[in-house]
Amino acid sequence: MKGRGCWETASVRSFCSSGCLNKFKKDDSGDDDEEPAAPADNSELHHTLKTLSLKLNDLSTCNDLIAKHGAALQRSLNELDSLKIPSECGEKLKVVNERATLFRITSNAMINACRDFLELAETHSRKWQRALNYEQEQRVHLEETIEQLAKQHNSLERAFCNTPGGPASSSKSFSEGSFLTSKGENSEEDEDTEYFDAMEDSTSFITVITEAKEDRKPESGPGTTTVDWTSADNVCEVLDGASFMPKDSCKVKRRVRIPDKPNYSLNLWSIMKNCIGRELSRIPMPVNFNEPLSMLQRLTEDLEYHHLLDKAVNCTSSVEQMCLVAAFSVSSYSTTVHRIAKPFNPMLGETFELDRMEDMGLRSLCEQVSHHPPSAAHHVFSKHGWSLWQEITIASKFRGKYISIMPLGAIHLEFQASGNHYVWRKSTSTVHNIIVGKLWIDQSGDIEIVNHKTKDRCQLKFVPYSYFSKEAARKVTGVVSDSQGKAHYVLSGSWDDQMECSKIVHSSPSSDGKQKTVYQTLPAKLLWRKYPLPENAENMYYFSELALTLNEQEDGVAPTDSRLRPDQRLMERGRWDEANTEKQRLEEKQRLSRRRRLESCTAGCGGEEEKESDGYVPLWFEKRLDPLTGEMACMYKGGYWEAKEKKDWHMCPNIF
Repeated sequence: MKGRGCWETASVRSFCSSGCLNKFKKDDSGDDDEEPAAPADNSELHHTLKTLSLKLNDLSTCNDLIAKHGAALQRSLNELDSLKIPSECGEKLKVVNERATLFRITSNAMINACRDFLELAETHSRKWQRALNYEQEQRVHLEETIEQLAKQHNSLERAFCNTPGGPASSSKSFSEGSFLTSKGENSEEDEDTEYFDAMEDSTSFITVITEAKEDRKPESGPGTTTVDWTSADNVCEVLDGASFMPKDSCKVKRRVRIPDKPNYSLNLWSIMKNCIGRELSRIPMPVNFNEPLSMLQRLTEDLEYHHLLDKAVNCTSSVEQMCLVAAFSVSSYSTTVHRIAKPFNPMLGETFELDRMEDMGLRSLCEQVSHHPPSAAHHVFSKHGWSLWQEITIASKFRGKYISIMPLGAIHLEFQASGNHYVWRKSTSTVHNIIVGKLWIDQSGDIEIVNHKTKDRCQLKFVPYSYFSKEAARKVTGVVSDSQGKAHYVLSGSWDDQMECSKIVHSSPSSDGKQKTVYQTLPAKLLWRKYPLPENAENMYYFSELALTLNEQEDGVAPTDSRLRPDQRLMERGRWDEANTEKQRLEEKQRLSRRRRLESCTAGCGGEEEKESDGYVPLWFEKRLDPLTGEMACMYKGGYWEAKEKKDWHMCPNIF
């Protein structure tokens, strides 16, 4: 009991006091029918103890009644026995008397057992009550202590920022995303910061760079195609910085800024201290913790470096094409390095389209297809000859000192001309320093990209940050192999900056006895580099140029589009109080819709089936069996772009 109380109080830091958050009692995603928004452990214990006390009183009453009625029955039988009655009745009366005696003996045994249980329960109940009161006092004291420490830390940060040279150094540290601070600077948070083991053996290979003239043709196994590195211009040429900038070939003028983020004070502590271990989407959150984009728009933001796939279309070698696909999969994390705010949880049936054929050469559609768990389906078509689709379910947990975000679901990418079909899954994101210190995000885990046509594979490793490691932060390494398991390319870089690839000319086991492979490679070639952030990005939620345009109002979109969501629009304009009120209205509207679906589904659904589904059917996607993964996933069934062309949205639900 005591350990649990201490753990539950290890909660989120308090930036500064604010009383506006206590009124947000509902689920952030708008449905609290399945579990309470904020369970109160103390109230539940009090209720349990009260119920036990009532049951003990009932037992005591039953004990008294059995003793009373048993004595009355015995007196009646004694009176009957003294009467003069025929012998036949006397025999029956004797049998009844014997049975009454047995009942009395049994009742006395039960009464004695109940009395013993009652005394024991009352004794332990008093002990439990004293222990509960003690734990409550300790918890309140610990909460007050930690909250006071968090406020003092916040005051120290403000004082430091106001000192000469303070803001500049602080801004520099944050803009670089630096969390490589000295041990002395982080000594007060050593117990609350998650450190991984030293990463000396983190990579499974060692690369040795050699000159191009030393290139030796590797041994070719059966069915292996040897690729001429010097002739692969589409992937090998070193691109200069200008070639990575998006080309403004579109006639539509896109916005380049949004209103600056208001400097509102907020109190994380009051919301998160009782939510350790819970699903993040079920924690009640006001818009103060959000950025003015929905999860559907964040999912679409993965297409920012679509030019990597446009280049990959022209690759004649599947292993070289794999290098560009791997770089594209890594590039989707580059926007997360400073983006610590939470995107809006989409309403069920909410959509988001990105119709950018003129400048980006693609069309993208997302739809929120499930509410619990939150799940979004996504489909992209490019005029350059590739398609991408996925259904992503976000699983997240608040662990007290960090938040884990685990995207579940497979991502499919298919090139029409070659028929190459790639499948991979996303890595785990972790938000650190929840209690105290600067928030920072890390990516960790292994990703395997498989070309299901050629059986080529790419193993990517996102190296978790370690205080004791000499490795660069946010490091990503990988190896591209063909269907025979022969390695062709080594990939290296960081998920927030750039990725490079090097052609392998020779491989051999490590000579130091460790289970590593030494790859001799040609000099690295640049595959991808992150675009610079727009000017004043730190005041615009660190949005990229593409992110700034995603919530721009546009005519002709479906009435369920995220850009038409009123609370998100109010939040973007800085009217957060109005946005919070509007958010509550939308969530209540969504809860009412769900209750109506459940009521209509009750007649036609069985008991178990009803628990699994609330009767909602996505509008633009449908559940199908994925033949490659063997999982059921939502795939685009068509009709959206045709409806947009006809300006016919009569089938869309009214969710806003």
